[in-house]
Order: sequence, then structure tokens, then C-alpha cells
Amino acid sequence: PAIDPATVTMRTGSSYPEPFKAVSEEREKRALGDAVGLSIFGVNHVTLKPNAGSAHRHWHTKQDEFIYVLEGEIVLVTDAGEQMLTPGMAAGFPAGVADGHQLVNRTDRPAVYLEVGDRSEGDEVNYPDIDLVLRNSPQGRIFVNKAGKPY
Repeated sequence: PAIDPATVTMRTGSSYPEPFKAVSEEREKRALGDAVGLSIFGVNHVTLKPNAGSAHRHWHTKQDEFIYVLEGEIVLVTDAGEQMLTPGMAAGFPAGVADGHQLVNRTDRPAVYLEVGDRSEGDEVNYPDIDLVLRNSPQGRIFVNKAGKPY
């Protein structure tokens, strides 16, 4: 059941449609939970290169999220403003709370954190600052604009 995270395949960037991709193109994720066969919740080892963002500011309808900073400095952006997170700090984002969050590395060094989230059926993701929503459809989860038109 034990793994070396460095051996887990790394994904770079995001699945965002254009014109929203740029914010997280310098984000690297290793799906540690998938690598050890977890199905109820996911765990990702995430590296944000300098000036990279984790995602656009967002919140989940049914999924709790938790992050724990391992290395570097990360700015947490929410409705309340900005907060600097350093190694050993953690943050949580309860499902259904319409307070978008985003992590940004504004330093010249990589920042690393663990990201944990459940895999709740029917979860949708709202992006309050841009015209984007991740919705469920018969074809699976798809990005649409706030009026419901697919990208």
C-alpha cells in the first residue's frame, strides 16, 4: 500500500476550456489517492511553479476540500481577501459554502501542498469571478457558461 509520490504520473495544467487555461498551466498534480486505490476521497500532491495558480477562484456544491502546505509560500484568495500560507499551515473549504477559493504562488520558488477532497456524487463547481461552471450532464462533467451553454 505504500508508494513513492515521485513515481506517480504527474499531470500538468488543467482541463479548463479557453480562455481560462492560463491560470493553472504551471500547476503539477500527482494523484496519490488514485495511486493507492482510494475511491471515497482523493489526495493530490500539488506543485505550483512561480506565479502559478491552483485554479480559478471556485467553490464546490457537495465536495469538502482541505489543503496542507508542505513547502514554500502560497497566497489563499477568498471573499475575505488574501492570507499567506506557509509550511505546516492548513485550510479547509466546506461543501456548499459560496466563498470561492484559489491558491497562488507569488514567489520565485515552487510551492508544494497536499489537496484532499471527497468524491461526492453530483458535485458541481462554481467560479464566481469568471463565466464558468462545471456541471453534471448525461455525458459526464462538462464546463458551461453561467447561462448553461457548453464551452
